[in-house]
Amino acid sequence: MKKKWATLTAVSLAAMTVLTGCGGSQSESSKKSSDTLVIGMEPTFPPFEFTENDQYVGFDIDFAKAVADKLGMKAEVKSLGFDALIPALKSGQIDLIASGMDATPERAKQVSFTKPYFHDGYSVVVRKDNTTINGFQDLSGKNVCTQVGTKGVELGQQAGAVIKQVDANNQCWMELNSNNSDAVIINTSVAMYYLSHGGENDLKLAGEPQMAPDGIAMAVSKDKPEMLEKVNKAIDELKADGTYAQLYKKWFGTEPKE
Repeated sequence: MKKKWATLTAVSLAAMTVLTGCGGSQSESSKKSSDTLVIGMEPTFPPFEFTENDQYVGFDIDFAKAVADKLGMKAEVKSLGFDALIPALKSGQIDLIASGMDATPERAKQVSFTKPYFHDGYSVVVRKDNTTINGFQDLSGKNVCTQVGTKGVELGQQAGAVIKQVDANNQCWMELNSNNSDAVIINTSVAMYYLSHGGENDLKLAGEPQMAPDGIAMAVSKDKPEMLEKVNKAIDELKADGTYAQLYKKWFGTEPKE
């Protein structure tokens, strides 16, 4: 595995602090003001959000900041565990979730989702020397790592796998590379990014991905319908003025599919 990615993994696992929207320096806490949009995300999910050179970067980072600009607000990124994002939104600690989150019906009972801004699938990743797992159909009884609170948990359970849930996706890569897990279930775009940045030396995709039916969306509190309306309007404007396509190509290397 390339040294650059190993370093990124270590930094990402340590990243549980707050970073101001201007991309300056990290601080332990920040005061929330009416002109600040506090954006919650779990920053070990490249290319959506991750840390590089002690900065939070990624597609969601850029897109959420662009949304904040459209709202006339300053963006502030708050790093949280993925399973802590919805509770933080409901308690008012954050104003917006932008963290590669599938807008599932179960989650929609707790938060208000914006219109989807990304569609993705889930893939199985195994070590290159694995010849027994060729897709989801071969996961029964296998030790499979996936991130807590994600669709990967459900897909693994449906396949009959023995699921190990971890706090951050990078922990799954460590589990797989150290032979502690037989496979990883993860978003296809995240898997492809990891493989293209050195992971392909040791790992490979197994079989075809399963498409997620709900789409990835941002989330706001159910108590703030006016915020939902504003964010949806901002998303529409960013797609119309070309900003969305520009950021999509920057992080995924292709034109948007939608």
